[in-house]
Order: sequence, then structure tokens, then C-alpha cells
Amino acid sequence: MKVSVILAHPDKRSFNRTIAETAVVELRQAGHSVSFHDLYEEGFDPILPASEIPAQAPCSSSIDQHCQEIAEAEGIVIVHPNWWGQPPAILKGWVDRVIRPGVAYNFLEGDSGEGVPAGLLKAKAAIVFNTSNTPAERERAVFGDPLETIWKNCIFGLCGVKDVRREVFSVVVTSTEAQRQKWLAQVRDLVMRCFPAR
Repeated sequence: MKVSVILAHPDKRSFNRTIAETAVVELRQAGHSVSFHDLYEEGFDPILPASEIPAQAPCSSSIDQHCQEIAEAEGIVIVHPNWWGQPPAILKGWVDRVIRPGVAYNFLEGDSGEGVPAGLLKAKAAIVFNTSNTPAERERAVFGDPLETIWKNCIFGLCGVKDVRREVFSVVVTSTEAQRQKWLAQVRDLVMRCFPAR
């Protein structure tokens, strides 16, 4: 199985990095083919130029590579912190430039862009791992957990991925090493449940 893993955190010592590396190791040990991108380390350019907006528009070789990998992925893993109820800007830019028409979705014939597109992603499942410094109860009660809606409904659901799981680890800033090890065990367990060994 081809699985695409995308990490968006600027600190290479972050728990996000550890989560992503744990997922990659688990996937590779299970015999899956993994494409791993640390967007900050790669210097991914999140700015969508106007020339890239139309479907079938020519893109840089880097964007073409990301598009090809996500189109071929049978599984997707996204790792990022919750910043202001949103993904980091670099990851939002990745979505803008890679989850694009002709790659992740198409509008139906006769639809000028005002309707509901047909999803093109062939991934059977996607996992989003988030870290947060807001307790889960406050995230839901006060903020409405916007990341749940963004990933499940606005991105993956719209693009044809039926099985979308999300795991949130909080509160990270005060977590102990023992707590983090428990969270990493959850990462390994969820990855193997969604993408079992070949």
C-alpha cells in the first residue's frame, strides 16, 4: 500500500516530529511504501500563484511530485499542531496547491464551480494527528473543534476519502514523558488499524 505522510511543524525537536516518525516507522515495518514530507524542512512554498488556479495548469516539478503522490496514495497521514483552530499556514498552502482540481476533485460536467465536486482521491483512509495545548472539553465547548470540520468535511470528505480518523493529543505543554509514550502507542495502534500489514 502507498501511504503519504505529511508533517507541518517548524521545530525538528517537536512532539509532532516524533509522531510523524513513529507513523513512518510503523508503516514501513508493515511493508507499506511511504512518501514522507516535512514541509518546513523542505522549504515548501505555500503561496498559490494565480497561474496555478485553473485545473490542468502547469505547476513546478515539486508541486507535480506532491500531486502525483497524493493522487496515488492509498492512505494518508497528516501531522500538525492546532494553531488558532487551524493548520499552520504552510500546511494550508499545501492544501491550496496540492489538493487541487484534476488531482483531488473535479466538478461535474455542466457545473461551473458552484456545486459539489466529485472526489478523486483513491485513499481508503486518512488519519490526522493533532497536538494541542487546549483541553479537549474546552476545544469542543468554546471553539467547536474547527479542525474536525476542516479535515473530515471540507477536505477529505469532499475529495472522496470515506474513512477519516483524527486523534488529538493534549495538553502537550504540560505532558510527561510517560504520557507521551502512551500517545505514541496510540499512534502505532491507529496506524496499524487503518493500514494493516500487507
